[in-house]
Amino acid sequence: MAKKHLKNSEAGSRAEDRSKTGVNVRWDGGGMRSTYANVCTVTSSREEVVLMFGMNKSWQNGPQELTVEVSDRMILSPYTAKRLSMLRNKLLGEYESRFGEIDIEAAETAPAG
Repeated sequence: MAKKHLKNSEAGSRAEDRSKTGVNVRWDGGGMRSTYANVCTVTSSREEVVLMFGMNKSWQNGPQELTVEVSDRMILSPYTAKRLSMLRNKLLGEYESRFGEIDIEAAETAPAG
């Protein structure tokens, strides 16, 4: 199965955001690539937080060994990780208010396919 890298055609070069300080931030996505991940893990030390993303390609139920193909690793400062966590929590709250609560346990026990 080939790994897909999707080029973001619109979101990057023209997208703008205004930070809390009033500074206009221009997001340049000219070199950005998008990948899909269905697995994520996080580790940390005092100086950094490491997020690793990948694909679980095991479709059979209850495999004895699971291999995750790691595609991306993001290394963040603890301050950036905290801001990411706050933004993620806000986004998921908005998502669940529109579409209903995400039931993690149901997704983990559902058969693949």
